[in-house]
Amino acid sequence: MGYVLIAIIVLIPVALYFWYVSIVSKRNQALSALSSIDVQLKQRLDLIPNILKIARSFMDHEKTLLEEITQLRTRAAQPYNPADKAAVAEHLTAAEQLSSRMGQLMVNVENYPTLKSDATMVTTMQSYNEVEAQIAAARRFYNSAVTSLNNSVQIFPGNIIAGMAGVSEMPFFKAEEAVHASIDANQFLK
Repeated sequence: MGYVLIAIIVLIPVALYFWYVSIVSKRNQALSALSSIDVQLKQRLDLIPNILKIARSFMDHEKTLLEEITQLRTRAAQPYNPADKAAVAEHLTAAEQLSSRMGQLMVNVENYPTLKSDATMVTTMQSYNEVEAQIAAARRFYNSAVTSLNNSVQIFPGNIIAGMAGVSEMPFFKAEEAVHASIDANQFLK
């Protein structure tokens, strides 16, 4: 009976320690994934001025969109605290809004044959599309890491251990609502 009691006294702290290590590891993996997204977003932010510079010379009618993209780029480039859930959510929202407007710009480029055929614009658009694919992959990895972290923080006894360790949930990288809207193909068939 004494050995059982000693085993329980020893095993409980060991189990709690390993649970703590698991939660902290998952938080660090989610922060690492967030950092990977930021690297890709930085590449996109670096490409945007080149795209806008080329597009401005051809697209007089798209001035409002170009200005909106410039403002969104500035907002998305703002530094934020990765430990602040609200700041992370705002950062990811700004990045997604920028992505949406850039997608709109790329669709509008199709209406300008001279711009669409410009070699510099073609190369820049290809680079942009590659960065967008890398952002999508980084977003999937981040959301997977956040799912794992949030599960471990929400499920007992992880919720207690996470509270003591100061580890909290992190927000998902969600698509902007406009992405979920249905598309009317008639507007493109004019």
